[in-house]
Amino acid sequence: MAQEIKLPEGLGDLSTMSQTVDEAAGLPFDLSGFLESRIGTRLQKDALEKDTSIGEMRLQVGIEKEFDSLTFNLVSDFIYDPVQDRYAVDLETGQGVVDLREANVVFSPLDFMDVKLGRQILTWGTGDLLFINDLFPKDWNSFFIGRDDEYLKGPSDAIKTALFFGDYNLDIIYVPRFDADRFIDGTRLSFFDRAQGSLSGENPVLANPPDKWFGDDELSLRFYGSIGAFETALYYYNGYWKSPAGQNFITGLAEFPKLQVFGASARGPVGKGIGSVEVGYYKSADGAASNPLVRNSEFRFLVGYEQEIGTELTGSVQYYLERKSDYDQYVASLPVGAIQDRRDRHMFTLRLTKLLMQQDLRLSLFNFYSPSDKDGYLRLKAAYKIRDNITAEIGGNVFYGQKIYSFFGQFKDNSNIFAALHYDF
Repeated sequence: MAQEIKLPEGLGDLSTMSQTVDEAAGLPFDLSGFLESRIGTRLQKDALEKDTSIGEMRLQVGIEKEFDSLTFNLVSDFIYDPVQDRYAVDLETGQGVVDLREANVVFSPLDFMDVKLGRQILTWGTGDLLFINDLFPKDWNSFFIGRDDEYLKGPSDAIKTALFFGDYNLDIIYVPRFDADRFIDGTRLSFFDRAQGSLSGENPVLANPPDKWFGDDELSLRFYGSIGAFETALYYYNGYWKSPAGQNFITGLAEFPKLQVFGASARGPVGKGIGSVEVGYYKSADGAASNPLVRNSEFRFLVGYEQEIGTELTGSVQYYLERKSDYDQYVASLPVGAIQDRRDRHMFTLRLTKLLMQQDLRLSLFNFYSPSDKDGYLRLKAAYKIRDNITAEIGGNVFYGQKIYSFFGQFKDNSNIFAALHYDF
């Protein structure tokens, strides 16, 4: 992404508030967090899912302890969720009464090296809610049902090493066991199951993710620096497709084929605003082109522009392309009657953000539209800061499309509205 995903309104003042709490309580560490209630409902009936799209109470507690050469970080969410109604803890999927977001230690063994070891949230790239070289876990269920944007990013169990060489720097991220996306599996959102040729929900997708420690691992590299006023970067990833992109012919289980990604990005001033471009080549598993059960290799391209277009009004646009490699082989491999994807998938996005009432009220609109798939997804949100640490929010997620099997079209029955009350401490 061009920027770190923004935390909810009020979190920017947490350091000051937590110091006051810590001093008053005599705590030996820095304490921060929030309490939130969030509820939402579908805009139409979905025979495969509950009418209530989200309904949860969430307490997040963050603890930071600094020593002379080490910093310990712990961030955990505690959730009461009668909609999901599953309280057994699964730290991989985030389901259950506890979702551990961070548990890591940070230290600098050398003057030019920082190391973060443990569970952490990772992000890089230039896209705004579009990702090419950011191959870190995403939580698509959270994104589509109306949780805060910070929950689009799932945690990684990783070792991040940052090396600083002056004008240019290198990030090395090693994940000893594959961390998959928290992907759409039917437990929260219905989706189109191509194997069955119909919508599916309620019962989760049965998947077989790689799970051998130090065998099914991931490596991500970013070499970055500035060229003039532009931030530039080169990327490399070696691991697996983050969401299921294959199926085992014998067992029928969803699988995560091998994947390598080579990419680059640049971001900097253009005219009165900020422009960005990002590319990536996705090299899928060997033989993918002639195997209809494995996703093809792809070329991906993204270009974006952001500018202030009025008083307290910011706008941004993006164009995104996915182009299948070996398309003729892909077509020839399809069984009779199978759905045939286009070679190119085009998508445009529009974001508008308006601040009102001394910036206490934030109105935002974000729309994805694909002219090739003839579908889209509209996100609307209004957030009002009642006090510095209390925010009320309403919003909606509206999916539309002509075909039940297109990416956004399959989620039409999941369109929803939601409301939340958020208290920081």
